[in-house]
Amino acid sequence: MSNKFDSFGSSYSFNKVNEKNPIVFIHGVGLTKEIWQTQINFFKDYNTLTYDLLGHGKTPLKKNKVGFEDFSKQLNKLINELNLKKIHLIGFSLGALIARNFASENSDKLDSLVLLGSIYKRNKDQIRVVKNRFETSKANKPASKQAALRRWFSEDFIKKNPDVYKKIYSILEKNNRKDFLKSYELFVNYIDDDRVFKKINVRTLVSTGENDAGSTPEMSKNLSKMIPNSKFVEIKGGKHLCSIECSNDVNILLKKFIEKDNDQT
Repeated sequence: MSNKFDSFGSSYSFNKVNEKNPIVFIHGVGLTKEIWQTQINFFKDYNTLTYDLLGHGKTPLKKNKVGFEDFSKQLNKLINELNLKKIHLIGFSLGALIARNFASENSDKLDSLVLLGSIYKRNKDQIRVVKNRFETSKANKPASKQAALRRWFSEDFIKKNPDVYKKIYSILEKNNRKDFLKSYELFVNYIDDDRVFKKINVRTLVSTGENDAGSTPEMSKNLSKMIPNSKFVEIKGGKHLCSIECSNDVNILLKKFIEKDNDQT
């Protein structure tokens, strides 16, 4: 898929193979649309759309502060410009927060919603930990990026897949630091508002890795209980970036859910 830009400045890649509703993927903080490559390969016979969030990859951020209304506006502009009436929306980590906020205001534009590795109601210790990580990340030292990758992947996966490790590390290293910190700060200070979930009116899948320390299975279970017409599925053996480490399991899960094969997911 070739990289293009919409009139809003968003860098995106759109693979259109038919007239069906496309799958739209939203990446997490500090990452880019490149993290979805295994999904794009798997869904090669589907319409798929990936894009770089504001201040990530090749998409600029021209504001001193960024909020979820900015990210929703970005997605709205992109799908409107591509004339997409309805989409299957998949969000990961920060992307999951963006997706669920978007869904609360735009359920009529969604055919389905998937939230991967989403936080929900952090406790005091979890808040303290993530704020400490944010302070550490300001120093922009390699140790911060290395620690992130160890949280996102199992040690065994890192040993067996050095090229994947290098690729993700390279994405983190290329970040515009000021823009990255704006989005990271938004993520760190996020406070859940349960009123948002009552406005989500679309079939929803909430999923996370069994060993995800930051977006725990307990968080996803509780989040799923708050969203009408929602189900929770745990990815066995996965950590935060299980969409890469456990891509086969994740891809099959997504395919079955998108195709409404509910009895098998």
